[in-house]
Amino acid sequence: MTLAILCSGQGGQHRDMFALTGDAPEAAPLFAHAATLLGGKDPRNFARAESDEALHRNRAGQVLCTLQALAAAAALGDAIPPSAIIAGYSVGEVAAWGVGGLLDATVTLDLVARRAEVMNEATHTGDGLIFVHGPSRDEVDRLCECHGTAVAIVNPGDAFVIGGGREALSDFVRDARAMHARIVALPVEVASHTERLAAASAVFRQTLHEASVIFPPRTGARILSGIDAAPVVSPGTGLDKLAAQISQTVQWADCLQACVEAGATGFLELGPGHALSGMAAEAAPGVPAHALDDFRSLQGVRTWLTRHVIL
Repeated sequence: MTLAILCSGQGGQHRDMFALTGDAPEAAPLFAHAATLLGGKDPRNFARAESDEALHRNRAGQVLCTLQALAAAAALGDAIPPSAIIAGYSVGEVAAWGVGGLLDATVTLDLVARRAEVMNEATHTGDGLIFVHGPSRDEVDRLCECHGTAVAIVNPGDAFVIGGGREALSDFVRDARAMHARIVALPVEVASHTERLAAASAVFRQTLHEASVIFPPRTGARILSGIDAAPVVSPGTGLDKLAAQISQTVQWADCLQACVEAGATGFLELGPGHALSGMAAEAAPGVPAHALDDFRSLQGVRTWLTRHVIL
């Protein structure tokens, strides 16, 4: 039996995102370290007290989402089987390296803070992301070519995240709505996973040169690369892809399919939010899929893992 762990990207931050992990003693050092990256503010208080705008700023959002994944993994401990396959969505891919044991957890937090900084430095004013559902990939590609936007993430079921500048995205939305597409503006102020952030990929790769990678991962887990859904088979190639992911399309639909092909018998999204477990349920009907946010306690998560995934 194989558990697929899904590490969430930005967008699902909410005031109660640390409800299950915030008091876990195993995660206390992670919350303390994350506070040093948030100007001395305790992440739990930050999530509860700050404005939605502050909660979704690029740097804070990346730190908070990564912290939640790492804290959940620490709190669940050996309830997570060593044979797990781990995939991360956007910044969640860096979190996946920490959850899977390729990187020390505090190093992972430092890396995502730096990742956000180099992305901000490379970002043009007005850049952002939108979600579009309905048009086919060919139709979306034609709209992107016409308007100077790019496919940032490919999700299951003709659902895409599109990145670009404000005017280009506005033109894309106008034409996509004429095709009866469903459009959602995302609370992200960078054109992640597009060529507009090529400079950020280059700088982040230099940062990753200094990171100490534990390979093979001490957990025995299999970690997937977002840009091609292939497992990380060497530190150098894996780090190259991790840096490239900032400015290349994330093939999330392929990552979910890779989990299924690896024999996943259950999906657990570490959060925040439910977006990835929802996509997993759509991509693999019949395979149990839950988010940490679905449970009232960590013991409830452990019980579900024992009953539905591990045994």
